[in-house]
Amino acid sequence: MDELDSYSRTVSAVAAELTGRVAAIRTGRGSGSAVLVDADGVLVTNAHVVGDARRGRADFVDGTQTDVTVVGTDPLSDLAVLRAVDPGDLPPPVQLGDADQLVVGQLVVAVGNPLGLAGSVTAGVVSALGRALPTRSGSAGRVVEDVIQTDAALNPGNSGGALADSHARVVGINTAVAGVGLGLAVPVNATTRQIVATLLADGRVRRAYLGVVGAPAPVPASVAERYSRRSGLRLVEVIGGSPAAHAGLRAGDLVLDVGRRPVQDAQGIQRQLFGDAIGVPLPVTVLRNGAMVDVVAVPTELR
Repeated sequence: MDELDSYSRTVSAVAAELTGRVAAIRTGRGSGSAVLVDADGVLVTNAHVVGDARRGRADFVDGTQTDVTVVGTDPLSDLAVLRAVDPGDLPPPVQLGDADQLVVGQLVVAVGNPLGLAGSVTAGVVSALGRALPTRSGSAGRVVEDVIQTDAALNPGNSGGALADSHARVVGINTAVAGVGLGLAVPVNATTRQIVATLLADGRVRRAYLGVVGAPAPVPASVAERYSRRSGLRLVEVIGGSPAAHAGLRAGDLVLDVGRRPVQDAQGIQRQLFGDAIGVPLPVTVLRNGAMVDVVAVPTELR
């Protein structure tokens, strides 16, 4: 590859590493992509790709095909776990990275099957982090939090495919095309790994529901100095009738602590909203109009 510049060599190397490990998925609901994450034939895709299907087929670019069963789906994270019926002839799994280490401007490569074109590769940069994406489950007011925004070209069929860093480590599962030059991906991080492990074990993820949508925001200098806090989570929406609304949280509040733990992004809340938080009082501290306000919310079970 001596004739290629550094950028092209990087993208080509990632493509060579990953195209054989991202399958085209076909179910009764439709089609998309899926990433092989385990040598036992475990694949991760989007919940909206799977829908309510219980089985499907995975096709790899080398011609390998296998039937798959749906182990479980989690619409709130837009993740689903599949298992190959016959994993014996499958390629080796991908290497997973950590999206929490991404920075805006970093090179990323998307691999998937857009418009049925198997093994397609596009490249771009991380355009933004911490975005929120409305779910496709048909339930109003629910969002996938903390998604990655990229300008790597994504098209229908890319959903469920891999978003990788320059070392071919998968840092996201492509989930949506939000507009021209704007794609979104579910981050691969500790929370995602927990969701996948729970789906493998139980087939579903019990979640607590708070009912807020937020984005990272800086803390005013006077408060930052006093509380040694540089950033928090600005609430851009509080869902009507939700536990957050009943607790008195408002759009515009800057969340500093949840469950007496510092919060700087949506993940700081999501990590605390698994099954064991259902029905348990959850203290929340926010900055509102320059004053510290403490409320107690009682999360309900997300259904």
